[in-house]
Amino acid sequence: MREGSRCRRRSTETGPCSSARGQLSLSAVEAGIGVVFVLAVVASFGVALPETGTHEAQLDAYADDSITVLSSEPPRHGGVTRLSEVSSSPSAFERESASLERRVRRIVPENVLFRLRTPHGSVGFRKPTGVPVGQATTTTVNGDVTIWVWYA
Repeated sequence: MREGSRCRRRSTETGPCSSARGQLSLSAVEAGIGVVFVLAVVASFGVALPETGTHEAQLDAYADDSITVLSSEPPRHGGVTRLSEVSSSPSAFERESASLERRVRRIVPENVLFRLRTPHGSVGFRKPTGVPVGQATTTTVNGDVTIWVWYA
């Protein structure tokens, strides 16, 4: 064979032209795939971080949803809505406060605590200081009702 000419030997022949075609070893391919996988996992942690302010927005949504559900529920004894019933008088609030607290516990997620204030009293937990809190207020015929929610 002349120099510079293409090598056309069969794959069973050995000689200077048999190494003209290179192959990657399987170990090098596996290592490359492993590096790409590790980089993808590391990059996903950096991308998946929530933006600042996301917790406050989610808490406000929980508060809005809770007050909306409560303000649309029918009263248990009298009044236009459940919230107007509990805010109508101190005796109505005392009568309904335990039931109202149980209802709010069922509405908010398990990892969220709450405080609901009516003109005649409050149910729930004391509001903490220094933690993000979501808030929503609705007006009833007997006054404003406010709910605060925060993560436990």
